[in-house]
Amino acid sequence: MKRIVAWVLLSLAVAILGLGCTGSPPPAPAAIGETAQAPRFEVDPLWPKPLPNNWRIGMTIGVGVDAQDNVWIVHRPDTLGAQEKLAASSPPVAECCVAAPPVLVFNPAGDLIAAWGLAPGARGAEGYDWPASNHGITIDYKGNVWIGGNGADDGHVLKFTQSGKFLMQIGKPKASKGSSDLVNLNRPAKIFVDAKANEAYVADGYGNKRVIVFDADTGAYKRHWGAYGGRPDDAKMAPYDPKAAPDRQFRNPVHCADLSSDGLLYVCDRANDRIQVFKPDGTFVREAFYARNTLGSGSVWDIAFSKDAQQRYLYLVDGSNEKVYVIERETLRVLTQFGSGGRQPGQFFGVHSVATDSRGNLYTTETYEGKRLQRFVFKGVETVVRDQGVVWPRGSK
Repeated sequence: MKRIVAWVLLSLAVAILGLGCTGSPPPAPAAIGETAQAPRFEVDPLWPKPLPNNWRIGMTIGVGVDAQDNVWIVHRPDTLGAQEKLAASSPPVAECCVAAPPVLVFNPAGDLIAAWGLAPGARGAEGYDWPASNHGITIDYKGNVWIGGNGADDGHVLKFTQSGKFLMQIGKPKASKGSSDLVNLNRPAKIFVDAKANEAYVADGYGNKRVIVFDADTGAYKRHWGAYGGRPDDAKMAPYDPKAAPDRQFRNPVHCADLSSDGLLYVCDRANDRIQVFKPDGTFVREAFYARNTLGSGSVWDIAFSKDAQQRYLYLVDGSNEKVYVIERETLRVLTQFGSGGRQPGQFFGVHSVATDSRGNLYTTETYEGKRLQRFVFKGVETVVRDQGVVWPRGSK
C-alpha cells in the first residue's frame, strides 16, 4: 500500500513539474492538405520602388511601421560585397554602386522619403555610440525611433526622433556584466515600447539571455527575467536537442519581445525553436514550439500581430526554413504557412524581421545575402491550405 501511495505522489509531482515547464502542451499543427480560415497574402513584386543615388542595401535586419504607414528599415552598409560598391572606390571603378545610409524610410507607395544614420561604431556629435552591427528598428507610439545592435561590443540601444535627432542611449559598449547587469545590455536584438505603461521591452539578446524593461523616457531600469520568468543564467549551454526536455534558459539570441494589445508578451527564443508568453511582470504563461527539429540558427526569428482589434493572428518568420507562419494567437497553433527559399519575389533568403501596417499588409526583411525588403498584401481571411508555397498574385502568369 505504501508503495502505491508513493507511486501516486511521484506521478503527481512529475505532472505538476511538467506543467510548470511547458504551461500547456505544444499546439498540434494543421495536417498537410488540411485547410483553415486564415489571413491570405500575395507578394507585391513591384514594391518598394528602386533606390535613388545608385544606393544598395546590405543585410536588412529590422523593419517597423509608423502611424502614417511609412515603412522603416535598418540595414548594415558594411556587409555589401566588393562588387556591390564599386562606385565607392577611390577612384570609382564603375558607376554602380554605393552603400545606402543605414536607416531608410519608404512611404506606402514605395517611394524612399528619408535616409540617415552613421557608420558602424561611429560616435555621434551628441556623444552617442552608433552600433557596430545594427539590429532591429522600432517606431514607438510617440513616433520615436529605437535601434539595437548585436556587434561584439554593442551593449546599448538608441532612441531618435524620426529626423534622426538623438534622444537617449541606454547602456554603453564594452560595459556589460552579463544578464544581472541593470544598466548595460549585451548585444540587444529588438525593442518594443508599451504605450500604456511607457515602458521599453528589450530582447537582450545575442550576449545575454533575458528580457529587460526600462522607462521609455528616462531609461531607468524596471525589471528583467529569463525563460519561464526565472533568473537568467549566462553559463554555457549544451547544444540544442529537440528530443530533450525544454531548456530552462533562453538560448542566444533572445530575438524579440513584443507585447499584444491584451497585455501578453511574446518572446522569440530563436535557437530553442519556441515562443514563450509572459505577463508584463514576467509571470510565465505558456510556450509553443515551431519546426522543433530546426538546429543551428533556429526557427523563431521575429513576430508581428494582425491588425484586427483582437489581434487574432501572429505572423512568425523563420529564417532557417524560409517560411512565414500564420498562427492563431489564442491557441498558438499554425494555421498556414507561405514562402520558400529563393531570390524571386515571395521567396526568402534569411527572412529576419516582420511588421504589419494599418491595412494588415506584411513587410519582411532578409539578412545574409538576402538583403531585401518585401511587401505582402493582405487579401482578407479566406480558406487556405496548410502550405501555400510562394504567394504569387492570383491571375498573374
